[in-house]
Amino acid sequence: MTGRAFRCPGVDPEVAVDGPQSIPFITSIPMSMTLEELARLLGAELRGDGTHVVSGCAGLEEAGADDVSFLANRRYAHCLATTRAGAVILSKEDADQLDNGSALIAEDPYFAFREAMVAMYGFRPRSEPGISEQAIVHPGAKVAASCSVQDFAFIAANARLGERCVVYPHCYIGENVVIGDDCTLFPNVTIYESCVLGDRVHLHAGCVIGQDGFGYATHEGSHHKIPQVGNVVIEDDVELGANCAVDRATVGSTVIGAGTKLSDLVAIGHGTRLGSHNLIVAQVGLAGSVQTGSHVVMGGQVGVAGHLKIGDGVQIAAKSALKDDVEDHVVVGGAPAMPLQLAKRNYLAFMRLGEYVRDLRRMKKQVEKLQRRLDETKRD
Repeated sequence: MTGRAFRCPGVDPEVAVDGPQSIPFITSIPMSMTLEELARLLGAELRGDGTHVVSGCAGLEEAGADDVSFLANRRYAHCLATTRAGAVILSKEDADQLDNGSALIAEDPYFAFREAMVAMYGFRPRSEPGISEQAIVHPGAKVAASCSVQDFAFIAANARLGERCVVYPHCYIGENVVIGDDCTLFPNVTIYESCVLGDRVHLHAGCVIGQDGFGYATHEGSHHKIPQVGNVVIEDDVELGANCAVDRATVGSTVIGAGTKLSDLVAIGHGTRLGSHNLIVAQVGLAGSVQTGSHVVMGGQVGVAGHLKIGDGVQIAAKSALKDDVEDHVVVGGAPAMPLQLAKRNYLAFMRLGEYVRDLRRMKKQVEKLQRRLDETKRD
């Protein structure tokens, strides 16, 4: 296959890499700045030496004098007394607890720290545009000249890639796949035929998009495959962690809503429709035809049965198992899932189960003893 490399029509040959070597990366150097400059970028109030220069970001316990740190969870407030950070981003309520260094006071310290990270480090450097000689791009595919297609990537007939996409080595893009602008496919991503990605979609290593859904008709003891003729639609600004799997729909589309983020090892069943801005943590499994609203959060290892409806703003604790629909803005946990406060009470009771069993056995012996006395009284 490497001997049959194709040039994509429309790609400027002056941009494409000559020879078998890989496409080079653009490198970047972390940016240093004064606290006054950083405070201005963050829209934060500075308390301390505005001329102090910082050149990195770190946690409260690891930070040094050249680093910026943050406090967003008061569980770690005790670290303010010992941190060596040059500056700490925190709320006005917590600023008085900082004994060392300067304070950058922000309404949302965690987001402000995110902005500081972006200002100092930026994002992963983007590859130079061009198509590697060791990639295979079908002549019928359309790849924007600003894209980077790296070694051993495969792009099938009639696939379309928008501007500034990066396709890492060993990715497979099937026939009729449509990919928007500024998307990144990390190594070994597989996208089956006819799937659609919006703009700014990032799929980390090993993701599989559009494999056949788990659809079989059991007849006379045998399982007969149902053709899976739908596709997967991933909307704008979605990011999937490593080794996620999203089934194509039997008919219609499996949909991942705009702004939704998945951690590693998440499985999405066929015909499921995730709403916008969901957060789904690692090892979650959703069966087919699940529907979620917007801003749903699922902790690690949540399991969701098929055909359920989960409302807007629902939060599901880790290791929960859903078997029923959940209304808007409800927090649930447990297996089976129930209101979280009830699940906590049940779990606390479960932790004392051994004690309850001992009490029950003692009470049983007392009742048996009383019964014997009562029987003896009756005989007398």
